[in-house]
Amino acid sequence: MAKLQDYILETECFFHGEDPISAKTIPDDEILDNENQERLLQIETELMDFASISQHSVSGSPGSSLEKELSPGMVKATEEKVLNEAQGELIEETSITDLLMMGAEAVEARNHVLSSAIIAKLNNLLSEGENCDNPFHRLALFFTQGLFYKSIDAPDKFQEPVAKQEDILATFQVLQELSPYVKFAHFTANQAILEATEGDAEIHVIDFNIMDGIQWPPLMVDLASRKNVVSLRVTAIITDWETSVNVQQAGRRLKEFAESIHFQFTFDQMPMMTDKNFQSLEAGHTLIANCMMHQLHIPKRSRLLVKTFIDGVTKLSPKILILVEEELFNFTRTPSMSFVEFFCEAVHHYTALSDSLVSSFCKNSEAGLRQIEKVFLGIRILDTLSQFPSSDEEKMQWGKGYDCLREFKPITMSFCNISQAKFLASLFRGGYWVQNEKWKLTLCWKSRPLTTVSIWVPISTSR
Repeated sequence: MAKLQDYILETECFFHGEDPISAKTIPDDEILDNENQERLLQIETELMDFASISQHSVSGSPGSSLEKELSPGMVKATEEKVLNEAQGELIEETSITDLLMMGAEAVEARNHVLSSAIIAKLNNLLSEGENCDNPFHRLALFFTQGLFYKSIDAPDKFQEPVAKQEDILATFQVLQELSPYVKFAHFTANQAILEATEGDAEIHVIDFNIMDGIQWPPLMVDLASRKNVVSLRVTAIITDWETSVNVQQAGRRLKEFAESIHFQFTFDQMPMMTDKNFQSLEAGHTLIANCMMHQLHIPKRSRLLVKTFIDGVTKLSPKILILVEEELFNFTRTPSMSFVEFFCEAVHHYTALSDSLVSSFCKNSEAGLRQIEKVFLGIRILDTLSQFPSSDEEKMQWGKGYDCLREFKPITMSFCNISQAKFLASLFRGGYWVQNEKWKLTLCWKSRPLTTVSIWVPISTSR
């Protein structure tokens, strides 16, 4: 287990070159129960009744004295006042969680009047000063904003906020020091690579989401200790011009680190538009495909891009394919899942994730927690809700999951990998633990899974 301590030191050196919330905050049996559904129908019915009453009582019969006394503008203002008063009375005593779920139901039903009323109420409740000190309320505000973007039904109007690169790096450092979330993915993947490449001299990793490259220095150290290893080559995938500069900087830092330990290292980057881009790539002797997606600290990558990557590396027959997934997105493989169901799972997932982060911070480090919420957590919630497909055709395509994995089969984790992952989780305070189920290794917080690592090999070859 000493390797874990070395790993933590190496990554830090390279990089420098009861709880307020719990999973029980949102009980399963209270989110989509009959009482809430009936409450939603009641609100809709009473809103329609109020609209009908206000229209008839204000307009009166043609030619009536009331109609003569009120102008069209006054009629409209009176109707809006009655509706607003009705909505306020009906929503006033409803909890934040209930309001979020009713908002999701209204958005899915395309009831713009009701969704607008609920979103406005949530904004008023959550924007009050004392609520800003409650981590769950700050989380709920992100979900409220996500409901707003979803309710206007115009994906092009949503633009993911862009944080400064220096803020991203500083916040990422805080995240990976106070939570096993990042280390779990990197260390489990690296251990799988070490085991798969035992006896191989030249190793080539194609990295789907390299970020700042912090995953690779510990692997270099382990490989450098092998007598037979000649070199490591990392090819970073480029999906847009904006990330190209950051990838180049990551490559420069990796080269400097390799030189400092006298290890032969090569860094390349490859633009990926279609899977045909992989045809010109020289794979080398031992190829590893590393695919991390939907992680808290990783920019969004559409399922189309993930499919393109996996289709491309499939043609190169990698020795192993490593998948690191946010556990939430496993649920979206069911085509019949509704937006409300997905929204419910998202609330559970990000509440658990936020809860795990809160447990790592003391009262004096509130600023660090809020920075993680601003730079990573809030953006991830908005992006998650915006990605859910609107049309049946989009939902069908999304629900198919990773059909591109049909050429691969998952393999079980080694005892060493499982043991080291459990030891890593034990180094951090709170309710972190590791679940080993079938062929997946999952980092959990209390009862909720957070992120999952799985290892895949081509069906045509045996390990």
